[in-house]
Amino acid sequence: MTAKGGGGASDAKRGRSAITGKFVKQSTVKRHPDTTVNESAKAKKKRGK
Repeated sequence: MTAKGGGGASDAKRGRSAITGKFVKQSTVKRHPDTTVNESAKAKKKRGK
């Protein structure tokens, strides 16, 4: 939705600390590339009934 913030459905990437395992912002991932990783968020498939 917006360019600012923690990211939405259009983001497809999640930052995570390699040390603590907690989610972090993309700005943190850019500042600490050695201790953070980007994960690809897979889109959930909806079942039709």
